Amino acid sequence: LAALREAEVRLVSTQERISDGLAGARIALENTSDADALRSRISEARSATNEARDAYTQAQAAFDAHRREVANETARLSGIETEIEEWTRRRGAATEQIASLEERKAAAQADKTAAEEIPAEVEEKRKALLGAFETAERERGIAGDKLAAAEADLKTAEDALRTAQSALSEAREARARIEATLEGAKGRQDEIADRIREVLGCAPADVLEAGNVQVKGEFPPLEKIEARVERLKRERENMGAVNLRADQEAQEIGEQLEQMTNEREELEQAIAKLRQGISALNREGRERLLGAFDTVSQNFERLFTKLFGGGMAQLRLVESDDPLEAGLEVFARPPGKRLQSMSLLSGGEQALTAISLIFAVFLVNPAPICVLDEVDAPLDDANVERFCNLLDEIKAETGTRFLIITHHALTMSRMDRLFGVTMSERGVSQLVSVDLAGAEELAATG
Repeated sequence: LAALREAEVRLVSTQERISDGLAGARIALENTSDADALRSRISEARSATNEARDAYTQAQAAFDAHRREVANETARLSGIETEIEEWTRRRGAATEQIASLEERKAAAQADKTAAEEIPAEVEEKRKALLGAFETAERERGIAGDKLAAAEADLKTAEDALRTAQSALSEAREARARIEATLEGAKGRQDEIADRIREVLGCAPADVLEAGNVQVKGEFPPLEKIEARVERLKRERENMGAVNLRADQEAQEIGEQLEQMTNEREELEQAIAKLRQGISALNREGRERLLGAFDTVSQNFERLFTKLFGGGMAQLRLVESDDPLEAGLEVFARPPGKRLQSMSLLSGGEQALTAISLIFAVFLVNPAPICVLDEVDAPLDDANVERFCNLLDEIKAETGTRFLIITHHALTMSRMDRLFGVTMSERGVSQLVSVDLAGAEELAATG
């Protein structure tokens, strides 16, 4: 840089000298009449000027080269300073890591020293355990002999016990069989006595007398008696029973049949009236549904155009010619797009379309209060502004009070009053209310 400054000073002085020579030449030109001498001096001045210009050009090129070199060196110095800072940081980190490793080395050395003392302690414990093991082994042998003798005595006692239990079990089983046989015989005897009293109406001891049976010698075999009883029962059952209430039952059934016939006629008349009522209700329902559909469709097209700033939307009844059985399809065309189903729109477009449809239905029969829960969540600021403008128009048109749950700052700024929950102390929540409309009036009067 110093050399370039010196070259610049020389060039400036040379330029001044040339300028002085040129001025002197002009003065001499004015004062002299010798054209040849003047041309010679002019030629010399031009040569000197060209030499000075060449020297200036070379000096300028050298100056530019030096300036570029200085810029490169400055950039290299900046990079070197950055590397120095990085290496300084890495040296600090390495120093910290070395200190940490030194601490870990000291801890490992302490653990190593403690571990070197463990084998001796383990050897002492092993010898003590070997001695205890030998003592326990001798005691185990003695206890094993005693256990073998006790087991032999126990086996002998168990054999005797099993023999006694077997004999006892057999005696109990024999007693149980005898008692069961006795109980069965008693039960059968009681059943026969009850059956005799039920069928013959007399005590078992008076059976022979009631049947005029005179026993001469022994009774016939039991099988023969049972066969005769069965034959007599079959003959009695073949005779059939006499229904003394047949006429009365026939009369009751006739009355029930007549009553059911009357009820059937009444039901048929009621069914006919019900079908007429259903037909009238369906007809009125179709008329009301179509009227409401037209109103909702007009509101939907108007609100859609207002929210989107253009475009168009349609509601169509699909899948059936009967309005009561048809489905509803929403078609929308935002500005700059083609008409398509609502399901093919983007998330924000679907949200605006849904808002338009909801308010289109709402305007058919407005309510005094309407609660909206974060309907502006998927909307950007421009669409939120349109949404708030729409709420203002509906409020002015229907007088509806809107309660809006939102986290959007722009929506909050357009509300008349804000309600929020704050926690001034840990675990203690508090309701806060801000009257924005009153605050604006107060600020305007102040």
